[in-house]
Amino acid sequence: MARTPSNMLPLGTKAPDFSLLDTVSDKFLSLDDVKGEHGTVILFICNHCPFVIHVNSELVAIAKTYQSKGIAFIAISSNDVENYPQDGPDKMKIHAKTEGYPFPYLYDETQDVAKAYDAACTPDLYLFNSELKLVYRGQLDDSRPGNGIPLTGNDLKHALDCLIKGKENTAPQKPSIGCNIKWKV
Repeated sequence: MARTPSNMLPLGTKAPDFSLLDTVSDKFLSLDDVKGEHGTVILFICNHCPFVIHVNSELVAIAKTYQSKGIAFIAISSNDVENYPQDGPDKMKIHAKTEGYPFPYLYDETQDVAKAYDAACTPDLYLFNSELKLVYRGQLDDSRPGNGIPLTGNDLKHALDCLIKGKENTAPQKPSIGCNIKWKV
């Protein structure tokens, strides 16, 4: 299991636009189509990564809590599906339904979106404000597969609460750690 950290895109970066296939609805969605009123969480994930599997239930719970507060959640898989067919769009659709994702699960076939966000690993998390400026990037919390630390989502939830309350998030932002994005050769 590779342990690749986030690249930590600079705070204040404007969210790069995209139009990608939502594997759940079979429609192309742009960032403008799905952004939230108060903020938008972009999640780079995939089906097979043990780090993502470890946090799936917490991501779903957080999304269900914060969507009613004007926060949109968007998951994107950018893995090379030729070498990792378990991350292909047909499997993504099944995975999203099995996990109960309450958010779109988009397929980044060209990997251009992952590159635009400087995404490095799965899960790689980004929180943008209502103006689509980056206010948080990094880990969900300190829990990792096998480290015995309970899954809480506290780092992301703290950032979300600060955004909603209009307070500056002064907590340290730690990189996420996960499997590297499976880049095409």
